[in-house]
Amino acid sequence: MKVVKAAPIRGKRSDGLTPRQKEILKLVSQGNTNRDIARRLDISVRTVEVHRFNLMRRLKVRNVAQLLRQALQLGFLPKNFAFR
Repeated sequence: MKVVKAAPIRGKRSDGLTPRQKEILKLVSQGNTNRDIARRLDISVRTVEVHRFNLMRRLKVRNVAQLLRQALQLGFLPKNFAFR
């Protein structure tokens, strides 16, 4: 039986987060609201909500506190990161 590896999904990084998801995560960690993030990135609030939902699903968390904690543990945020 031959094992065939699935091709990587385009736009995905080996660490599991896309560059856009990392950008959203950084902005969330800085205390920005969905509306703030949408304005800053020139995207809709709904798009930001979808990115946050996907981040939380991918990291298997249920709220923003858990999201940030998991992101720190997995190295998606710098170790010396300070919440403001």
